[in-house]
Amino acid sequence: MKKINKNVWNFLFLAILLGLTVWLIFKDQDLGQIFDLLAEISPVFLLICFFLVIFFVCSESVIIKYLLSTVNIKVPLINCIRYSFVGFFYSCITPSASGGQPMQIFYMKRQNIDIPTATIILMVVTIEYKFVLVALGLGLVIFGQGLLATVDSEVIFFLYVGIVLNVFCVAIMSILVFMPGTAKWGIIKGYNFLKRIHLMKEKNNRAERLEASMERFKHASKYLKANKLAVFNTTLITFLQRTFLFFITYVVYRAMGNNEMDAISITLLQSIVSIAVDMLPLPGGMGISERLYLLIFTPVFGSSAAAVASMMVSRGFSYYVLVIVSAIISVITHFTVRAPDDPKPRLFRHPDRTKAGKDTIKS
Repeated sequence: MKKINKNVWNFLFLAILLGLTVWLIFKDQDLGQIFDLLAEISPVFLLICFFLVIFFVCSESVIIKYLLSTVNIKVPLINCIRYSFVGFFYSCITPSASGGQPMQIFYMKRQNIDIPTATIILMVVTIEYKFVLVALGLGLVIFGQGLLATVDSEVIFFLYVGIVLNVFCVAIMSILVFMPGTAKWGIIKGYNFLKRIHLMKEKNNRAERLEASMERFKHASKYLKANKLAVFNTTLITFLQRTFLFFITYVVYRAMGNNEMDAISITLLQSIVSIAVDMLPLPGGMGISERLYLLIFTPVFGSSAAAVASMMVSRGFSYYVLVIVSAIISVITHFTVRAPDDPKPRLFRHPDRTKAGKDTIKS
């Protein structure tokens, strides 16, 4: 019941945030002009945008399959595609994308991938994802000052906040992975200190769970050191994956008859939005993503109406269409990906009620 109530509140919060976002975007706009601009976009461009979104998700599927193969786990690509869509759906609807990986682990466990292995593989995927965003952000700051000079100061503020938060996240994860002994010592000491000053209590075997978490990071460290080439290759795929999503805005830019700016500049401008909102505690960065997009692209498209129209397509595919498609596949996955001892899985079933299985997948 608690799980159901949590999901209900998540969807209610998402609906309220969506309604507020729509109202703020359209309250001062000429809807007739916006829809006239949308009507002029060729369906061919819309199809390209749709395929870019699918390529974006499937790129992660390739990464997961590749990394699993390095530990001798054979997984059909279709299974990895399911994991990716499930991950993106729950990431899109939960603050700071916190719900994606737990649900991916849940379904990987149902298909006999043990939890420690699934956790390590998805941890590597997260590190690579964050690393690419940090690299793009720092690259913009160091080499893209000319491009950054064209955007609003509010955008620059959120960009720097996003870079700092992502650098901090990557640094913490790097310490946990590459210095697991030091990290374990620091976390246990910190936990004991918080207990002494009565800010934290020992309950639900919290200390044991911290120890288990540290052990997973130690295994992740061993994995990364043993599979450097695989990590390098999948980082390159991750960079390509991010480019697929950012490139949608350039497709929309050309679809609306513009050609003054080059593809790299438009793609980098779109990357600013993702870097800025990635670590913010809002589902899919909803609200702030739309605001930053309009601040960046209103000068690029020449008018607020054109910028809103472009955002409806670009953001519509990169987030809202992705949510819808991921939701459909997540529901299908829930009723088709079954644990060996659970022929009829129920909605909102708690992950702990299934049993861990073997390391080899049967499609």
